[in-house]
Amino acid sequence: MELITLCYATLVLLTVCTFYLCASFGFLPHDPEDLALDQILAAPLNTEYLLGTDYMGRDVLTRLMLGTEAYFLPGLLAVSLAITLGSILGAMTIFFTRNGKRIINLLNNCLQSMPRLVILFLVIAIFEPEIYLIMLIIGISHIPSVARIVNNRVNVLKEKSFINSAIASGLPIHTIMFKHILWFNCRGILAAQASLIMTEAILMETSLSYLGFGVQEPASSWGNMIQAGANYMLQGEIWSSTIPAIAVMLVLSALYLLTHLFINKLDKQ
Repeated sequence: MELITLCYATLVLLTVCTFYLCASFGFLPHDPEDLALDQILAAPLNTEYLLGTDYMGRDVLTRLMLGTEAYFLPGLLAVSLAITLGSILGAMTIFFTRNGKRIINLLNNCLQSMPRLVILFLVIAIFEPEIYLIMLIIGISHIPSVARIVNNRVNVLKEKSFINSAIASGLPIHTIMFKHILWFNCRGILAAQASLIMTEAILMETSLSYLGFGVQEPASSWGNMIQAGANYMLQGEIWSSTIPAIAVMLVLSALYLLTHLFINKLDKQ
């Protein structure tokens, strides 16, 4: 069962990466600006358009591939920021005094007490709805949770006198933090957290774009594709909306299953 889950998650994520690379280098089935006015809302699996067309006659597969650009690099930005700063902050707490740990916990509690969605809407209201800015807020908001998880792991290691022995042996602080704590003992936890953060980044981008606060037309996003196609669902033209919705569902389920595999592996250790 785990092998099937891993194969499914790997296949979906490899497909997304392939879509992103094809979109980045311009290897697209059709010109994204090409409007086939005689093929508006064409059904999938026709001779010219594999996944059909949208309400303007644009190829759905082309826009689906371009839509990966809306969250792929921005999502990696959020993941990298949260994992890097959160893990360093969590690992550094072992070298702090009691007052230093209280300050870190206070900052963590302040960040966690702020409603993430409210902050995003506030940022969007003040600035333009820029996707990198949105992902930056998501990454910052996850720093406390990553730091807390790493700190809990560090406290377990302290009970085994592992870190104290490393300090007493004269190892450099950066070696203890990055090699012995983060790499040897926290990489599985951090991998699971990275999958969860990427999942939320995709879900948040899709939701905001659907509501009109994320990626704006004519730029392609799975969220604004779902929103644009939803206006025609009552007319029986369901494909231009359901295809990107299925894509979102597949990617989110793959990331959740990958997180579940990481957690199961940790439980067996």
